[in-house]
Order: sequence, then C-alpha cells, then structure tokens
Amino acid sequence: MSDTTNNRPDGHDDSTTPAGDAAAPTPAQPEAPRAEALNVPPKPTRSPAAAAAAWPPPVAGSAAPQPTHGYASAPSGATSPTGQAFGPAVSGAHPTLVLPENAAHATPRKKSSVPRIAALVVAAALVGGAAGLGGTYAGLSMWGGSDSSTVAGPTAVTVNDTDDVNETAAVASKVVPSVVTISATGTSSGGTGSGVILSDDGYVLTNTHVVTLDGATGDAKISVTTSDGHVYAATVVGTDPTYDLAVIKLENATNLTPIEWADSSKLNVGDATTAIGAPLGLPNTVTTGIVSALNRSIQVASSAAPKDGSEQDQGTEPGGESPFRFDFGQGQQSQQATQTIKIAVIQTDAAINPGNSGGALVDNEGKLIGINVAIASAGGSSSGAQSGNIGVGFSIPSDIAKRISQEIIDNGSATHGLLGASVQDAASIQGATTTGAYVAEATSGGAAQAAGLTKGDVITAFDGVPVTNSIDLTAQVRALAAGAQAEVTYNRNGQEKTVEVTLGTMQN
Repeated sequence: MSDTTNNRPDGHDDSTTPAGDAAAPTPAQPEAPRAEALNVPPKPTRSPAAAAAAWPPPVAGSAAPQPTHGYASAPSGATSPTGQAFGPAVSGAHPTLVLPENAAHATPRKKSSVPRIAALVVAAALVGGAAGLGGTYAGLSMWGGSDSSTVAGPTAVTVNDTDDVNETAAVASKVVPSVVTISATGTSSGGTGSGVILSDDGYVLTNTHVVTLDGATGDAKISVTTSDGHVYAATVVGTDPTYDLAVIKLENATNLTPIEWADSSKLNVGDATTAIGAPLGLPNTVTTGIVSALNRSIQVASSAAPKDGSEQDQGTEPGGESPFRFDFGQGQQSQQATQTIKIAVIQTDAAINPGNSGGALVDNEGKLIGINVAIASAGGSSSGAQSGNIGVGFSIPSDIAKRISQEIIDNGSATHGLLGASVQDAASIQGATTTGAYVAEATSGGAAQAAGLTKGDVITAFDGVPVTNSIDLTAQVRALAAGAQAEVTYNRNGQEKTVEVTLGTMQN
C-alpha cells in the first residue's frame, strides 16, 4: 500500500512531510476538499525508501523493538522489509536441506512436568472400511489413493531457515527416510499406501489391505519408492489379516534407514505425535496431532479377514446392512466383505487421509509408536464415496506391530492368542450393572474353561487393560501370541475375581 499517513515508529520526526500537508485546518477556515472527491490520486507524504529508513535498526545483541504501528504487508515499492514481520533481508536462495539423523537431539531437551509431546501422523490407507467404537458404530474407513495420476513430491525435508528448526521439522528429518510409498497393482485394480523400513536391506512393514487390495488379490505387483526417489520392486514376505499387518521385502536394497521402535505401553493421552506417509499419493507428507485416546478397540469389515468362530461379537444388533465397508477410491468395492477384524489401536487427531495406511506414527523423538491403519468417516461408507480426515484416526501400537512383524520375518506368519469363549457386550444383557465382556459360553477344553471362567462371568480387564465390551476383549486377546499368559479380571455374582489364563492358538 502507499504510505499516505504518518505510519512510522513513535518518536521520529516526519522531516519528509511538508508542514502545509500535515497542518489541520483551523475552525475559521473551510475544510479543504478531499482528494478522493476530486478524483485526484492522494499524494504520498514520503517515499517508500524514506518510509523504510524511518524504522531504526535494532541494537546489536538485543531484540528488535516492537513498533506501536506497523505494516501488515510491505509498502509498495519498498526495496527492503520495513517491519519485523518481514524478517532479515534475503541474500540468496533458500537452501533445501536433509537434516542429519541426530538433528532431533541437537539441543538437549528439558524435563517437563507436562505430558511429553510426540508429533503424530496417522494415516488411513488403501481402502475404506468400517468399525464399531465402544459398542456403537462410527464410519471407519481404510483408504487408498488412486494410482491414476502421478504427483511430483519433495525428496527431502525442506528447511529454509536452519537457525529456527522446530521439533516437528527435526522429527520429520529423522523419520522421512524410514517411510516409503507403496503402489500395489492387481489384475483389475490398484492403489497406494505407505510403509515403514525395518532393516537396511529392505524389510518393510505395512498393512495387509495395502498389499492385497483388501483381499482382492494375493499376487499384486508391488512397487516401492523411498523418500529420496529410488524405486524398488518388492515381494510379500507374509501377511497377517487378523491385525491387518504385512511385511514385504525390497529387491536388491542396501543402506536403507530403519525406523527406531518406541515402547507404546508408555504413552499418555495428550502426548504429541507426528504422522508420516503418502496421503493421496503425496509422498513425504508430515502431519501432527496428539494421542487422543489409548486402549481403544475398533471393529473393521475386511475381505482379507480369516474366518474366526471364537470370541464372537454377539452384541451387534442383527438385521440391516452394515454401514462399514472398504472403498478403494476407484469406484465400488470389488467384493463384499463378510468378515470383520477387531484390533487394539491408538486414537489420534493427526490428519489421516487416503494413502497414509501403513505409514508411521512417531513420538517427539522420532521413534515409532504405531502403524497407521484406519480413520473414522463422518458419513456412512455405503455410498462408496471417500471422505478425508475428520480428526479421528487409528494406529496399531508399536508393541503389537513389532511382535507380529518379527514373527512374519522369522516364520512367514504370525500367531494370535485364543481365549476359547463366545462373548457379547455385558451392557446389552438384561439387568446388567457393569460394562465388560459377558461370557455366553466357555468352549470345552479351551483356555477360558481351563482358567475357571464360566457362562455369566463378566470380564472387565484383560492383561491390565480395561475391557468395556466384547470388541475390547477380542482385540486384546488377538494382540498376544499363541501360548501367552495373561491376567483376567472378571465379575461373578457381584464379586471381582482375578485369574491367570494361558491362551490357546487361533487357527487362521
């Protein structure tokens, strides 16, 4: 804008303003006609250069003074910034830097009494899905970006001001080299997702629904692009449809940057998180949020899910079409999902969008706390339309992902615990006085029966995690390996009891 007013730091003379222009008319004199009324452009009272010169330079070693009046934008024609909002003059092109791996630790972090912050990235992936939250349904979608277009993206974390790098930028610079973009192509469909590098020779962790197009194919062509632009062919090492995790192996890969694991059992609600992945096919995308909830369990319709007759969720209202289904973002789902999976997740408000599934959710040290798996949709998924982030996303905790991925690498598959009971929501039982998982039947010879659990018991905690419904119980049982021991807290005739169970083996 033109400098037509005395808009300068207080305490400075306006030596460039003619006295006649600055003096106000006296009451005895008629007011001079306004320039606007005569359609005459206003005459600047000082030049842009003079306006810039009016701002005193800050004293060396001290903070620049905050003026009472300043510019919201640079004066027209100014040759240099005129207010502190513009910062120092640019002397050259901004560099694009890849920060060193230890950039996040360049300055020692101070201890704080507030919950620790972790930058959160939660991604929903290749296909759309559905889930029940706390015994009620919310549209839960696993997404995948379309492979119909190619978008150019950065191959490194861009830092224009190396003297002012915040925590998120430091975390991103550490984690981005450990996250990849995955393209899976079947006979008649395809999609994209994300993955996390586990080893320098190319083992990558992602979601089963990413590499199988939600069970549509077991022989998809898989291409993986690293953050620095290298493209690798990849093969599937093994999948785990029960927890929607899979491991792939990049061909002829060396010197990759593995992710660093964190202990997800030490998370607090409110911890900051960072999510990194390729939403909508945009690689190296960074989003942040917090841990919104822990010990959450969701139920997701999945065409790749194994048939499982144990720990059945009998609390779902019968009749009607489920509002939850996968959506590839490329038209109608290729097949109708008839099975569901129940998984324990971290809930976050970090932005998750199609293509983020399989990507990393990390803490404020750049350590992996979860694998992004799904998002909640504001509307039902029956219409087949995609929707994006609404601030409710889910990630498989790193402790579970680490166990399952290692078993897949070692054995080609992973095991899951089996309680040997048919359960339903305790709140749905007539006369219920507490929430939990109601034991409708304990299978003969199963782990539940061996531990002394019987029909009518209400399980309220499993291995230290609160159980509010049947989905919670099944998700926690599946999170443990076959043969694992766990402590079960239950209510029988108004009395709380605790027993230790040795889980059986779930048959895939």
